[in-house]
Amino acid sequence: MSRRLVVLDVVGLTPRLLAHMPRLRAVAEAGFTAELGTVLPAVTCSAQATFLTGELPAGHGVVGNGWYFRDLGEVLLWRQHHALVGGEKVWQAARRVEPGYRVANICWWYAMGADVDWTVTPRPVYHADGRKEPDCWTDPPELRDTLTDALGTFPLFSYWGPGAGLPSSAWISRAAQRIMADHAPDLTLVYLPHLDYDLQRFGSSDPRAAAAAAELDAVLGPLLDAARERDATIVALSEYGITDVSRPVDVNRMLRAEGLLRVYAQAGMEYLDPWTSRAFAVADHQVAHVYVRDPADVPAVAKRCAALPGVAEVLDAAGQAGHGLDHQRSGELVLVAEPDSWFTYYYWLDDARAPDFARLVEIHRKPGYDPAELFFDPAAPAAAKRRAAVALARKKLGLRYLMSVVGLDAGARAVRGSHGRLPADPADGPVLLCSDPAATRARVAATDVKALLLQLAGLAREAP
Repeated sequence: MSRRLVVLDVVGLTPRLLAHMPRLRAVAEAGFTAELGTVLPAVTCSAQATFLTGELPAGHGVVGNGWYFRDLGEVLLWRQHHALVGGEKVWQAARRVEPGYRVANICWWYAMGADVDWTVTPRPVYHADGRKEPDCWTDPPELRDTLTDALGTFPLFSYWGPGAGLPSSAWISRAAQRIMADHAPDLTLVYLPHLDYDLQRFGSSDPRAAAAAAELDAVLGPLLDAARERDATIVALSEYGITDVSRPVDVNRMLRAEGLLRVYAQAGMEYLDPWTSRAFAVADHQVAHVYVRDPADVPAVAKRCAALPGVAEVLDAAGQAGHGLDHQRSGELVLVAEPDSWFTYYYWLDDARAPDFARLVEIHRKPGYDPAELFFDPAAPAAAKRRAAVALARKKLGLRYLMSVVGLDAGARAVRGSHGRLPADPADGPVLLCSDPAATRARVAATDVKALLLQLAGLAREAP
């Protein structure tokens, strides 16, 4: 019979922040703390896929939070279908030993369609008239009603955007407690995003980072108590650490200026044209995949990228292989930013020509990650909030609306924290805590998390 596990993905947790989290720190005091090796890119989807499969991106295929889908000719981020993750998952390995092994996934990524027993993941209602309403997707379907009746509607607008904050992590924590009480899973995976917000807004050295850690620790208290009451082994880990940045790097604007990136225009707005561009970048925090159509252009594109201020490394095929990132979904080149820098997705040269989605919280339409979505437009925050109020009023009346609140270059310049590079200092990197002292070790590689979980569950004979 396996031992129960509760695995908390505390996004952005580092040894420095742990100092402000006494409830979580008590887990380690009863067990152990280990440095956690991460992957390149050190971003949510890639790290989680590695934790669950024990493989690097070259094996499981999750080369970032999104990539250029070559067969579709589209850049797509934040997809949700579990079939995008290759490799054997930890619960599949567990079921080879214990066929009835039961798993709950509460908001880890790529959850939809996963072969687990209970799933909860954010999923808005997309109305035909363009309105977006908060909601979640669950499996089994009736779990949605159970959780919504008990906890209220999933607080989508505190999960991401200018209003992102504690309520989303609090809802997820309570949902996990409810599922643990009602169903007693053998493995409970819980994703807690709160530290992602103010650390990207203000940087890890800002006092608000420590305050966010203390807030989350208070929310974690009841969840940790619930795990202990069920005699579960607790593992808390993080995907990356967030470090201070001050320089946005416009790699796509450089590629456009060099005549390599092309756009097409509609209704006075410019859109990235991946079908005819010779080269373009999918920006993902401090890493960018550069897709180059003609192999003969790769050396010249690499040279131009290497000369761009803020670029620390340009990884060709051999360089990517050295990091386990050599997968067909990767770009022909992968850029790694300098420690103080991060990559924007911006490709327009005139803000008047930017697409309308650039000023929205629109994670699925932007061809790259946009942390400016965490702010009301810093160039005119009061006006942005007024526009938001008008949009909400129109929404309540059942009218179409645009929540046009995100700044462009001013928003990018406001960002003070980022991640994606491999950490230079373990104090600023990810960490793993475990309540079981028998499994103590000083360091755990991301690729060894799966084996460690199997060991803690009593379903593997040897330690990783």
